[in-house]
Amino acid sequence: MVNVPAAASICSNYVAFIRICTVDMISSQLAVVIFGISIVYALSIRQAITALSTSQIDYYNPYTYYASAAFCSPDKTLTWSCGTNCQANSDFKPVASGGDGAIIQYWYVGYDPNLSTVIVAHQGTDPFLILPVIEDVTILLLPLNPILFPGISSDILVHAGFQAAQAGAASDVLAAVQNAMKEFGATSVTIVGHSLGAAIALLDSVYLPLHLPPNTTFQTITYGLPRVGNKPFADYVDANLHLTHINNKEDPIPTLPPQAFLYVHPEGEIHIEDSNAWVSCPGQDNPSTQCIVGASNIFTWDAADHNGPYNGIEIECSS
Repeated sequence: MVNVPAAASICSNYVAFIRICTVDMISSQLAVVIFGISIVYALSIRQAITALSTSQIDYYNPYTYYASAAFCSPDKTLTWSCGTNCQANSDFKPVASGGDGAIIQYWYVGYDPNLSTVIVAHQGTDPFLILPVIEDVTILLLPLNPILFPGISSDILVHAGFQAAQAGAASDVLAAVQNAMKEFGATSVTIVGHSLGAAIALLDSVYLPLHLPPNTTFQTITYGLPRVGNKPFADYVDANLHLTHINNKEDPIPTLPPQAFLYVHPEGEIHIEDSNAWVSCPGQDNPSTQCIVGASNIFTWDAADHNGPYNGIEIECSS
């Protein structure tokens, strides 16, 4: 005679075994599929990385000098007497400058007749002044100020310190850009900056289009850009701006604040490799070792890479 309880137990265990095996088999297959997709994605990312030609690299030289000139005091940039940085763009027409290098970073606005664009430049972090450093480590993510950034979604969050730094000169910068556009009949605006100045420049690139004529064209070129905001911010930048952010070798600053704190870089990275080759890295926070996320980590960081050289140009006031 069949022992019903024993048979039921065997049957139950067998069904459980089949379920476990089935789940394990599906999980294994799913893992293989996911792994395969990851490999294909990684390969596609790597294959999409392209080297810049000499002429493409040289294109950025004028903007690198403009970003470097922002480290000079406002009296130097307003008279355009800032040494090598000013001499490199000798036809530049300054319109306004400001900031004290402490509470408000130095900035200047003017017009480049050779590039046919208004230039907006912001000073980066001065390690000898403590306030900008404090701003750099104020990593709380907050919504953008609705007065300065009307109509921007509250889902878009940015670094609190960077936002405060940008707000300090926002109205003066806007007025200077409006005056420059009117004086020179310009319809193009180019915004540049290095380090903290790069973060301010990126926020300006969101701010200025909200207050300038709709036919105005913009481009943003930054150096050593830290992460500024969350994923919705990065997506907004990708959808609405024309950003190029250039990173040098193992510079630690572009890897901060960490991604673990929900910060994301927008697209548009150009990375200078140890060989001094410049490569274009597609996507947000490209993980390839040819790009800053893969190349620069706590074990490889080199703060000396932060100021360059960028195609032979060090970011510093040369006057």
